Amino acid sequence: MSGRDYGKMDELIKTFKALSEETRLRIIKLLEGGELCVCDIVAALDLVQPKISFHLNALKEAGFIKDRKQGRWTYYKLDDSDMLRRFLLLTVIERIPSEAVSEDSERLAEFLKSKAEKGSVVSMDAACKSCTR
Repeated sequence: MSGRDYGKMDELIKTFKALSEETRLRIIKLLEGGELCVCDIVAALDLVQPKISFHLNALKEAGFIKDRKQGRWTYYKLDDSDMLRRFLLLTVIERIPSEAVSEDSERLAEFLKSKAEKGSVVSMDAACKSCTR
């Protein structure tokens, strides 16, 4: 095998490793609903920000998500630009029952509601403090 072939194999290994962790699957399922800020994901999964960032980075390096920065905040969304990854994302999303992530979804909905309420009274800096940690 040439070095080029090993590079493709390494890419496949990274792709499948990214899908072999429950937290990453939960993040993918959350992002099914659209773009989210890191603080939204932290609140939904009820985990610390460094742990979430680690998993987001693994998903990003594997090509499953992309990010954009807006001020101090980073927002993530699913990246379906690659056909293989799009197929894998659709498969993962379809195979994870909503009931399996219902608590995550409920926490996310509560957090987004509270963030919106605070946003009308308090600056977004205060509403999204965990994004700046």
